[in-house]
Amino acid sequence: MRIHDVNILLVDDEKEFTATLAERMALRGLRVRCVYSGEEALKEIAAEKPDVVVMDVGMPDLNGIEATRRILSERPAIRVVALSMHADRRFVGEMMRAGAMAYLAKDCAYEELVTAIRAVTSGDVYLGRTVSTDVIRDWVQGLPEGSGSPGGRLTAREREILQRVAEGRTTKEIAFQLGVSVKTVETHRQQVMEKLGLHSVAELTKYAIREGLTGLDT
Repeated sequence: MRIHDVNILLVDDEKEFTATLAERMALRGLRVRCVYSGEEALKEIAAEKPDVVVMDVGMPDLNGIEATRRILSERPAIRVVALSMHADRRFVGEMMRAGAMAYLAKDCAYEELVTAIRAVTSGDVYLGRTVSTDVIRDWVQGLPEGSGSPGGRLTAREREILQRVAEGRTTKEIAFQLGVSVKTVETHRQQVMEKLGLHSVAELTKYAIREGLTGLDT
């Protein structure tokens, strides 16, 4: 497939960054649409059929890792290119395990992003120049699912609630956002604590930040 025939969806909560990138891609004749959250991305792929999703890793409410898992569970043929401010192994590993086929730093050159899009549409994996050799070695050797992180035992809903708790949402806010009862949120939060061996919201927050599950800056 020629790159000018590829339907690309940009997903990033930084609207100025996204608009600038989309404009530059459109000027080169690429087909681009933009959304600004993981939830919007899920709705967009249900209505449209993008070939490639360029996904920000760190977004509030539904981060790029979880959004990627859900997108690929519904449409496994979509290729995901991850963009992130972070290039260490915890972010790269989780994003690639979620199903992304490329991982780039957000400050990468535009030409490298185009190269990554070309690579994934051809079925190849692409890791950006700023991704360390240790990370690449770990990925090539193949770490087991959830390796080094008990978070691999969490369900999708538990990871979603964990992220929102870490971002300071109250139980009532989370229940309203997800369309569930307060009791359901409390039950999931308790299950998360038990699975992770944690005992407070502060510990949950630290864990979520360390594992790259929240858009909060570390």
